[in-house]
Amino acid sequence: MNIDRLKGIMVPLLVPMNADETVNEPKLREVVDFVINGGVDSILAFGSNSEFYMFTDEEMEQIFKIMVDEAADRVPVIFGMGPIRTTHGVKLAKMAQKLGAYGISILQPMFLTPTDAELELHYKTIAESVPDLPAMIYHNPRVGYKLSPELIAKLAHEVPNIVGMKDSSGDMTFLSEAIRLTEDIDFRTFTGKDTLIYLGLCLGTYGSVCSTANSFPVTVKKIYTKFQDGDYAGSRAEQFKLNPARLAQNAASFPVATKDVANLAGLNVGDPIKPSLPSSGKVLDNLRELSQSLIDESKQ
Repeated sequence: MNIDRLKGIMVPLLVPMNADETVNEPKLREVVDFVINGGVDSILAFGSNSEFYMFTDEEMEQIFKIMVDEAADRVPVIFGMGPIRTTHGVKLAKMAQKLGAYGISILQPMFLTPTDAELELHYKTIAESVPDLPAMIYHNPRVGYKLSPELIAKLAHEVPNIVGMKDSSGDMTFLSEAIRLTEDIDFRTFTGKDTLIYLGLCLGTYGSVCSTANSFPVTVKKIYTKFQDGDYAGSRAEQFKLNPARLAQNAASFPVATKDVANLAGLNVGDPIKPSLPSSGKVLDNLRELSQSLIDESKQ
């Protein structure tokens, strides 16, 4: 199992939809090409901003096939999932492997209030069902609870193919502890907050999972590239350039801002899946004002 490509900017790719809420395959292929040409290092299918919770297993299979085909190994494509039922996660993991996934990303189960023992069983069972695929823990307190750094470290040390984590908590103490407790092994942490790419790299992350890379891939990638080149002031400046546009998205209902901005960028990806609705009025006007320069940079 080689995890050398698990680094840099990973985009949780949005899924363009037709008016009847079928997948718009030509537009999906265009978005794949747009982010790759913009410099992203990998694609995450079915992240939170990708509306994964809206899709059936059959739709996920259809969408993932298109992503893998269009990416054509230019960048690795990772299959994201957020199963509540462990056996469903096993089914999705095996489907991902069959479809050519580079790896899988597993969100902690929603609605439940599981113990560490239950979470350990969940992650271990899913990861061990595909032992040759790199597996990432997706930590997002939006589900209603946090994972502990100690549990992250235990899974990282005891399950050979659990090799990384996306942390969307925004809690830098949590992130630093997770990194400290796994620094003796090759465990690859990623920030999941677009405003914390630079700070995460300062702590020792391998990159970031960034929804804004759907529309601003060039700017987002510069944060990472300049840091790797030792231009820390330049990296921080690019982060500060991105932050106002990202923070403006908080005024929209989740997760519609990702598609709002992509449509402002001319990608024409369609509406979010109902019951979500596109932003309008002052929210959309503010997104347009704060995003335009970054949109223009990624079109050059």
